[in-house]
Amino acid sequence: MGLRTLAAVAIVAAFGLTAKADPLRIATFSPDLSRDGPGLLFRDLGRDDPQIAAVIRVIGEARPDILLLTGFDWDHDGLALAAFQKRLGGSDLDYPYSFAARPNAGIPTGLDLNGDGRLGGPADRQGFGRFSGQGGMAILSRHPVGAVTNYSELLWQELAGNLMPDTPAEVAAIQRLSSVAHWDASIMVDGRPLHLLAMSATPPVFDGPEDRNGRRNHDELAFWLDHLPDTDFVLAGKLNIDAVDGDGRPEALSRIMDFVQDTEPRSRGGKVAGAASKNAGQKGDPALDTADWPGARAPGNLRVDYVLPKKGLRVIGSGVLWPEGGELADVAQEASAHRLVWVEIDW
Repeated sequence: MGLRTLAAVAIVAAFGLTAKADPLRIATFSPDLSRDGPGLLFRDLGRDDPQIAAVIRVIGEARPDILLLTGFDWDHDGLALAAFQKRLGGSDLDYPYSFAARPNAGIPTGLDLNGDGRLGGPADRQGFGRFSGQGGMAILSRHPVGAVTNYSELLWQELAGNLMPDTPAEVAAIQRLSSVAHWDASIMVDGRPLHLLAMSATPPVFDGPEDRNGRRNHDELAFWLDHLPDTDFVLAGKLNIDAVDGDGRPEALSRIMDFVQDTEPRSRGGKVAGAASKNAGQKGDPALDTADWPGARAPGNLRVDYVLPKKGLRVIGSGVLWPEGGELADVAQEASAHRLVWVEIDW
């Protein structure tokens, strides 16, 4: 113990002060660590893969204490997640605690959910996916992850007030609400629990006039209205809904905002990118956007990734890791179409 530390301890003891803990940074990131077949992400994590290196660089710039990853392939033995933790550790990013569970994405139903006359396609799974576990979620934490309540097996028709469209009885009997997952993870931070409410919702597009995906996206968010804990929590993940621009039904998100703080994390890079022609006609503040999809048919930049602390928690900072230019901007673009979003709390 050095002289400065001894002096600080003496002052605290003399005046009865309480030592202040470091701020707690919580982030969500959809790093596009999903591949076209089982085991391929684990394979790539053992290679010199530029995209994976870019993802690690982005996380290293933000250095969150608790990180929710969406779009991360799950495997039964947790090999990919363990390999990713090892790669992070090699870049001085130590996350000794983690959680992942089998997502609904890719789980076969045995039914023709999209009505194309064929079985076993990606759209015939509980959540869109070519194989079980594709595009799952994972929690990485510097603090112990305790009990996790996994709500992912809840049937869509069991949600009170659901917007499920007319659906054949045999489909409704098995169709789950979560396209990926809904988790309530209790994380013990300095002796006090913080509940991370984690989710990754379906995009409210890629369907027909019945608006099945739009309705499901709405209901995946509406689920939390009846499942918010009576303690400190942060709702985070890829909500896949922009309240101002893009497609979707933002009503559930608007109702959730009554219980959380929208700190409006922003970036200079998003504001600059918002000047692109594909964003013409958008009404939202482009500095709030969190995704920039490539291609001429892309919907324009949108805000789809969120970190929403419970009202009453003291937020001291927030942002979207989207640099205005330079090397890091290129790295963020190579890592993913999504940008990392963080919020810092005075814990």
